[in-house]
Amino acid sequence: MGKILVLVGLVIAAIGAVMMLGLPLGRLPGDFSVRRGNFGFYFPLTSSLIVSIVLTLLFSLFRR
Repeated sequence: MGKILVLVGLVIAAIGAVMMLGLPLGRLPGDFSVRRGNFGFYFPLTSSLIVSIVLTLLFSLFRR
């Protein structure tokens, strides 16, 4: 359990560092945003896919 918590912390720190360096995570092409009047809907499809791929690669590396 300890290794997983450390890994999650490192992943969150890495995502924060990448965002500070200029990757517009959350504003990529393929992230849907709809605004109509007082209603707003945002669905970060592309950002979610990128985060999922990175986490899958990291977990597969630490599993071995």
